[in-house]
Amino acid sequence: MSHLVINGGRKLKGNLTTHSAKNSAVAILCASLMVKGKVKLVDTPEIEEVNRICELLSSIGVKITRKKNEIILDASGKLKMDDIDKKACKITRSSLLLLGALANREKKYRLYKSGGCKLGARTVRPHLYALEKLGVSVKSKSNYYEVETKTLKGREVIMYESGDTTTENAIMAAVLAKGVTVLKMASSNYMVQDICYFLIKAGAKIEGVGNTTLKITGVKSLKPVSEYSIMPDPIVAMTLLSVAITTKSHLTVKNCPLDFLELELTKLEVMGQKYIVKNKRKSKNGKFNVVDIEIFPSELTALPDKIYGRPFPGLNIDNLPLFVPILTQAKGKTLVHDWVYENRSVYYLELQKLGAKIISLDTHRVWVEGPVKLIANEVISPASLRPAVNVLICMLAAKGKSILRNTYMIERGYENLYEMLNQVGADIKIIK
Repeated sequence: MSHLVINGGRKLKGNLTTHSAKNSAVAILCASLMVKGKVKLVDTPEIEEVNRICELLSSIGVKITRKKNEIILDASGKLKMDDIDKKACKITRSSLLLLGALANREKKYRLYKSGGCKLGARTVRPHLYALEKLGVSVKSKSNYYEVETKTLKGREVIMYESGDTTTENAIMAAVLAKGVTVLKMASSNYMVQDICYFLIKAGAKIEGVGNTTLKITGVKSLKPVSEYSIMPDPIVAMTLLSVAITTKSHLTVKNCPLDFLELELTKLEVMGQKYIVKNKRKSKNGKFNVVDIEIFPSELTALPDKIYGRPFPGLNIDNLPLFVPILTQAKGKTLVHDWVYENRSVYYLELQKLGAKIISLDTHRVWVEGPVKLIANEVISPASLRPAVNVLICMLAAKGKSILRNTYMIERGYENLYEMLNQVGADIKIIK
């Protein structure tokens, strides 16, 4: 496994560009199974999570052609579910999206249980409650799910949990179900909107995109998609903003999806962060507002209230961890409440090895006190994507040589991150 050597404490300067959204890409890749024809996706991120989904789809017979950030899929042939790549299933939790994508296509099959970030008891029950109401039976065995579909029928579904992948699964099943489905308490997060716009382009009838109630009128089939551009990733944008702020650098982060960062920017403004939002325009797929955000070195104070994530609209659950490096540089003490996952806030304590003052109150809450002078050290990457990149961010701010081991977790969700940071003045060496 490769590792990184980071010579930190350098001021960065220049432009960083947000790449396309990981969570949109993996969901839309899975949704392509619903189209018996060619689908061309552009601006797909070259990341390990996308690689795993492509391996998964290839293993069951989907023809895939890749060229940099372009993927062409053809799922028109008969699928070979018995040949599904067990290892790819195990590595990525996104394989759960096959439950919705295959709801109208495969009557009976096995889906092997998945992994991804180690974030405690991430239950799949909300997925099952929604899918069962639409006609999909899922039985949990020791290492796999036994999935069976008879007839998909639309109906009113109250989402047991407003989860992103849960909602995406319900949407995919409803699109090809007979009749009308009304999803209430649905997630309206960025990746849910993106998959809806993709499915609409393929001929789906979905009303209420961006709201927590969706009306979906079932169609008999979907048509090929000549081209669809994946939206930019708000979590990557927030990561780059966190790099700029924590290292006290003058950087401009381009291609930021504004609607999914506005509350984050408001919190930063209250802390004293100076920034300019400029060049407002539409994303390449024409559906989202995109801007460039210029960050200036600023003196920060701790937030007067606790900070926590919530389903959209709200501070993004995956952006919450990215405030922790910033808070190490803010005067005062802030309570971070990561209520969604049992283990994620525990990983924040890894930053103590770099000089951060972080006190754990329980498995969901920590106090972060600043400002501190971060110090270089050697750390093994936490087994969770955002806490792992937090370590990298703090190493960039810490003067001296740091070593970060087990970088696969970061590479699951970030495309060419090290090279991009080096281009604006960072000193990151990849040691194979």
